[in-house]
Formats: sequence, structure tokens, C-alpha cells
Amino acid sequence: MARYGLGLKQNPRFLWIVFCLMRTLLDFALSQEVYAPHSIRIEGHLTLGGLFPVHTRGTDGMPCGDIKKENGIHRLEAMLYALDQINLDDQLLPNITLGARVLDTCSRDTYALEQSLTFVQALIQKDTSDVRCTNGEPPLFVKPEKVVGVIGASASSVSIMVANILRLFQIPQISYASTAPELSDDRRYDFFSRVVPPDSFQAQAMVDIIRALDWTYVSTVASEGSYGEKGVEAFQQISKEAGGICIAQSLKIPHNPKLEDYDEAIQQLLETPHSRGVIIFASEEDVRGLLNATKRANQVGHFLWIGSDSWGAKSSPIHQLEDVAVGAVTILPKRSSIKGFDEYFTSLTLENNRRNVWFAEFWEENFDCRLLSSSKREDTSRKCTGQERIGIDSKYEQEGKVQFVIDAVYAMAHALHNMQRDLCPEHSGICPVMEAAEGKTLLKYIRNASFNGSAGTSVMFNKNGDAPGRYDLFQFQMTNSSVPEYRPIGQWVETLQLRLEELQWPEGEQVPISMCSLPCKTGERKKRVKGMPCCWHCELCDGYQYQYDETSCRLCSYDMRPNPNRTECQPIPIVKLEWHSPWAVIPVFLAMLGIIATIFVMATFIHYNNTPIVRASGRELSYVLLTGIFLCYIITFLMIAKPDVGVCSFRRIFLGLGMCISYAALLTKTNRIYRIFEQGKQTVTAPRFISPTSQIAITSSLICLQLLGVLIWFAVDPPNTIIDYDEQKTMNPNLARGVLKCDITDLQMICSLGYSILLMVTCTIYAIKTRDVPEDFNEAKPIGFTMYTTCIVWLAFIPIFFGTAQSAEKAHADMDTH
Repeated sequence: MARYGLGLKQNPRFLWIVFCLMRTLLDFALSQEVYAPHSIRIEGHLTLGGLFPVHTRGTDGMPCGDIKKENGIHRLEAMLYALDQINLDDQLLPNITLGARVLDTCSRDTYALEQSLTFVQALIQKDTSDVRCTNGEPPLFVKPEKVVGVIGASASSVSIMVANILRLFQIPQISYASTAPELSDDRRYDFFSRVVPPDSFQAQAMVDIIRALDWTYVSTVASEGSYGEKGVEAFQQISKEAGGICIAQSLKIPHNPKLEDYDEAIQQLLETPHSRGVIIFASEEDVRGLLNATKRANQVGHFLWIGSDSWGAKSSPIHQLEDVAVGAVTILPKRSSIKGFDEYFTSLTLENNRRNVWFAEFWEENFDCRLLSSSKREDTSRKCTGQERIGIDSKYEQEGKVQFVIDAVYAMAHALHNMQRDLCPEHSGICPVMEAAEGKTLLKYIRNASFNGSAGTSVMFNKNGDAPGRYDLFQFQMTNSSVPEYRPIGQWVETLQLRLEELQWPEGEQVPISMCSLPCKTGERKKRVKGMPCCWHCELCDGYQYQYDETSCRLCSYDMRPNPNRTECQPIPIVKLEWHSPWAVIPVFLAMLGIIATIFVMATFIHYNNTPIVRASGRELSYVLLTGIFLCYIITFLMIAKPDVGVCSFRRIFLGLGMCISYAALLTKTNRIYRIFEQGKQTVTAPRFISPTSQIAITSSLICLQLLGVLIWFAVDPPNTIIDYDEQKTMNPNLARGVLKCDITDLQMICSLGYSILLMVTCTIYAIKTRDVPEDFNEAKPIGFTMYTTCIVWLAFIPIFFGTAQSAEKAHADMDTH
């Protein structure tokens, strides 16, 4: 079993069944002589197999369809050209001629599998013990040539199907076009190698392109089969790992699609109109079908195509659909046009290329004529003269994979050369050791091969048999001559190098947008749609919130507010009562009037100091009373002044001092009147402490108690300033202000005035008691009236003050910012 490389350790029962089925199939094929009647056979010491899509898939039950000029004949002739060059090279495989057995896959995996049975015929030992000729002699069988390696196939689905049988017989395979990531699995496809990079590299390049274009929301379309489905799968996996890219829809075009399938795919893509970018991993036929459906749906210019290497820079998928394809970005493994092949191919004629059994069919298709021999073309076609020349009488452009076909043949040749050198050091040709070597030996030399390819770039394989990722990027653009063509716009060699300034888009757009939701404005957070990470609604960070990151808002600290674009917090402006504010001008004006009036009265008292009327009014206490009134007016300026430690200290001192002095003087005076008349009712002796000196001493004592309370206040809570942010924290943060004020609470203010209130209440009591004094002592009645009105004012003020929790700086909405 080791002969067939079954790897029974993986799944012995399954592989044994597969082997038995394959053996049965092979026996049946050989017994029925099912081999490729239309194939190319070139004799040589060593034979290489070749698999090429010479024809398209057949319809109506036919295995093959029309001939494929570029993908089929160009690539096939590239292998024959490479064999000619190798056989003419004295340094590569000297004294060894390479032959070939080339088969047509007809672009169908099942048909290719049937054809590939030809490659394993030589490895099957037929049991002829029961077979005799008519004369009784044993039959003589012509043993088919042994195929040491296979070049191909083109489509990934075909390569996968063929690789499964070739590995059973240890026949190495080198593909020139199959890029499905699945083929990188060295455990399942251990005899498969390729000179083109896998689609995992291509998918990475596509992801990099999308990120460079700032697209976040795209759709994918794949042809059913390994190439399309595995390519899209690799793209989805890489985009998920990269992040920031969402797949709106992932569609699949079935095998043998109908016109309606393409129309349905386009309609499905239009269901997500914001997803304009469309990633295509599809065959040429499917690309063309999608472009046609787009035109039928009148959506030319809507979709932004990103095409894989199956589209590349080919003209066949977009023929007569150029307007739909304008703007498409396509990817193609780095390649160069091989000048030697151009000279070879353009020199081919019907006379000098009889080895290619399909060349006559190509000739008819290429020159649109009909040969005299049996032809599939209509009789109305003109007859071919045989004198037509490729590139002169027909358009010629080298197919994109020609370079890789040549490199694949040379890779096989270099591996055989190194193998012959190591196994046959004493022989100039093939030695018995090399003849008997297993396919594993050749595979080892293939994986270790390294040389400069036909385009001058290095050809090598990694441990999985993959070539390094090197891609050219193209865009289908309108030119100055109004004839669209593919323009190179960059390359991808491990990293993206894209020339964004050279990109052109339909209708002269700038870089188009392909995203589910537009970016949120500054100060807005993203509220993502469930299950769609690239779709969101934008919500403004309101109130005192700022944008913390793209998905969340956070509340600013108490002394901060969001800046105008809500990207960060900034300090709330600090304000105070300004001198030019109406809330300050009016009190200052009234205070100035009071100060002037007080000074005027005091000056009048001083001027008439020794007159009987001044002396009779108690001039000493009158001066004290006027001083208290003066201080009450002065406190207005301290309340408006900018708060600092000094100002706050004076506020504490003078806040209750003016009223304390005034009420202390009035209390002393009413007490003196009360004691005089009360004493007079009992005796003619004058009461004690009614002299002016005594009156001043009593008043001073009462005032000292106020000052003592202030000193205790200073000791318990030293004066300082605070910024009150709650007082003017409005719903609109732009109007929020912090008020600079002294650290005096409402309760402290009332307590400071409490002593004055006590004096006022006591004075009022004495005023009531002295209300009936004779008319000659009418001073008591004005004092009583003053006390009554003062009590009423205080009784109204205190509940209102505490009920509204307002301080002296309240109601200053138009305060100016520092």
C-alpha cells in the first residue's frame, strides 16, 4: 500500500474503500480502452502529463463546448514551447529528452478525472493469465508510457479532483493557475504544488485594498466550487481577523447557471445598496454573466468590483461590457510577457504545428474561417487559406498565465535534473535507480527547486508547495481616447503598494463610499445594530457628557463641561459679581446715597454738637448709631468685591457688625429710658449707669460679644474662597458657570446675624414697654416704630432665604466671565 501513498494513518477504512473503487474504475477503463482519443503525445525519455482547459464546458449533455483560444491553446502551446526550450538546452537534463501527454479537461472536473486515468495506466499491473491469442500464445500488450509528473490543471476544482487520484499513485503535480486555499493542505494534497500563490494571499491583498479605500461594508460573489467558495472563505476569515470589514451578503453562483441566476444575484446585491463594493471570486463566464445582469438591471456604475485573478486583466469577461466594468480593480499574480513565446506562437501555422491536435480548430476560431476538412463551423464562413498569420491577420495578446505554465514545466525539469545528478552520478542519462525511484523522491526535489523563472523572478515552493505571493493590481479605466483599458495601479508583495492618486471611478467620483453607516460626527457615539458591527445609529452625547470613545459617552466631572464638539471636557468658566453688572450698580448707587446721607447727618451733629437739641438726643449713642448705619452701607462694597481671603475676612467681621452696633445703641437707649421711668415711679433717685460714659460702656460690651463670636468663627473655620458649581449649573452646559464666593454657608450667615436679631428683639420689647412715656420723651415712639417694621422685614426674610437656598450672590444670570 505504501506504493500508492495512501497514508492509512489518517482514515484507513475510508482510504481503503477509495482505493478499491479507484482500482475498479481503472480496470474498467482499461478493459474498455477508455483513454483520450484527442490528446497530444510527444515521445521522450521522460513523459510529463499536461492538463489544459482547451474547450469550455459542454451543454445539452455534451462534455465539451467551444474552444478557448487564450486559456486553452495559449497555455497548452506554452508547455510545448517550454519542452522545446528544455530539450534544446545542453545544461538542463543533458542527454534526456522530455516528452508529453497533454489532455483536455473541457473546464469540467468530472471529465478531467476521467481523462487523468490515462496518466496512471503504466502503474497498473494487468492480470493476463486467462487471456490467450487464437494461436494459444499469450498476448503482447504495448505498455503505456510512464508519466513522471503532471503540469496542471487550471481550475482549482479540476486540480482538486485530479490531485486525489494522482496522490494515490505518487505522481507529483504542478499547477500553473489553481489558487484555491484548500490545495495548501499538505496532508490531503501532499503531491500537489503550484507556481502561483494561493488565494489566501490574494484574499489578504483584497482586504488590504478595501482598507486602503476605507470601505467597511462589502458583498462577496463566488462561483460554486473550490476556487470561488474557498477564496471567499479565505477573504471572510482574513477580513474578520483584520477587523473593521463587514460582509453584507455572500452569494454563490451555481454550476451551469441560467440567466435568471445572475439576475437574482444582482437583485440580492441591490437589497443592501450601501454595500457598493463587491468581491468576486468567480470564473470568467460568471463574471461576464454578472456584468450582463448589472446592465440589464440598469445599474451601470453602482457596483464597485474587486476581481480575483480569474478576471485579472483579461478582455474576454468584459467584451462589449466595458461600460459596466469601468472602475473595477482586479488582481493578477505578477507576470511578464515572455518575448520568446510571442515569437514562437506568432510563427505557428497549420503546416508546422501538426503535433497540436486542436490547432486546426483554434485556427478556424482565430481567423473566423472554415477549413476544408470536417469542421464544426457553418458553411457560410469563408474558407481558410492556410496563409493567415497570427498577430497580423488576427489580434494577438499573450495570455496571462503563459509565464506560469513555462515556470511549472521548468520547475519539473529542474527537479528531474537535480534528481538525475544525485541518483545517477555515473550516468549521462537515466539510470536504473532513477527509473525505479518513487514519486516521493521527485516530490522532494520539486519542493527544493529554486531557480530564476522565465520572467527573471525567482521560482520556489514553501513546505505546502505554494509559491510566494506577488500580485499586480489593475483598474479598468477610461483613457483619453475614450477606449477603456486595464491600467496598473500598484502591487502587493507581502504588503500593499497602491497608488490611490491614479485611481479613476465611474462618473468622476472621488474614492466612492461602501459602508453601512456614515461616520458619526464629533460628539456622537455609535449605537451598533445588533448582529451588524459595521452598522450603527449616531447618538449625540447630551447634557454634560462628552464622547469617551466611538461607542460611549461619559459624564464630565462636577467642575467641567464638554467642549463645543464634545470630544473632551473643559473647565466651567468662573464668574463673580462684576461692578458694571446691574445687580451691582443699583445696590452701590443706593449705598452711596445712604453713605452720603449718613455723613451729612453726622456732619450736622458734629457742627451742632454742643446745642441743647443734640445733647438732649444723646449725642454719644447717636454717633455710635450713625457709625453702625455707615458700616451697614459699607458692607455693600465688600459683598461686590472679588472674593479672596482678605475680603472674606472683612465680610465675616462687618456682616453683622453694622447692625450689631446700630441695635446695641438703640437697645442701650431704650433700656435707659425704660429704667428712668420705672425708677421714677418708685423713687426720685436717678438709676445707675445712665451717664453717657456708662451708656458707651454698655454699648461697647454688647458689640464686643459680636466680635468675640466672629473671632471664634475665625478659629473654627478660617476664611477662604470656594467655587460653587451647583448654583448656576443649567441644563445647557454652555450656560453653566462656577460662582466664586466666600466660604460662608447660609446657616453661618444667619448665625452671624443672629446676635443682631437678638438685640433687635430685645430692643423691640423695650420699645413696647416705653410706648406710654410722656410726649416730651417722644424718641421712644420712633424707635418702637423702627423696631416693629424691622421685625416684620426679618420675619419675612428668614423663611424666604432658607426656602429658596439663595445666598447674596443669587440671581446674577448675566454675570461676566473672568
